[in-house]
Amino acid sequence: MENVWEYPRPPALQPVTRPVRIVFGGRIIAATEQAWRVLETSHPPVYYLPPDAFTGCTLEPAPGRSLCEWKGVARYWTIAAGAHRAERAAWSYPDPTPAFEPLRDHLAVYAGMMDQCFVGDEAVTPQPGGFYGGWVTSDLVGPFKGAPGTMGW
Repeated sequence: MENVWEYPRPPALQPVTRPVRIVFGGRIIAATEQAWRVLETSHPPVYYLPPDAFTGCTLEPAPGRSLCEWKGVARYWTIAAGAHRAERAAWSYPDPTPAFEPLRDHLAVYAGMMDQCFVGDEAVTPQPGGFYGGWVTSDLVGPFKGAPGTMGW
């Protein structure tokens, strides 16, 4: 079991040892064995997939940007798969800070906006709330930041 309260601050970057896949619009839109995850105190991991993992969808630039004090400036993406669209469902760091250089152009996806996201054979649960993009798996112990009343943690 991993306790998210033992994750570091500033966050750590770690390669993922299990395959990761994303299902949207009834089809697999992304799959890879080359993902990264970011581990940050009180958060379930955020999974980043390389751009070439997204073969079953179109990625369209979406409006807005945000700033992470650790990773840099994020840009957002809309995911389209057939008739299905998820606005601002993914984000990436086109020019990350040096500590997070391996994430350059990799994409993280809000699990709650997809049909399902998997780490290995396990379907993940989205991190509580709509702001953070962590993926909760059965090997994690919380509580997790994001639920009502936790924004000040």
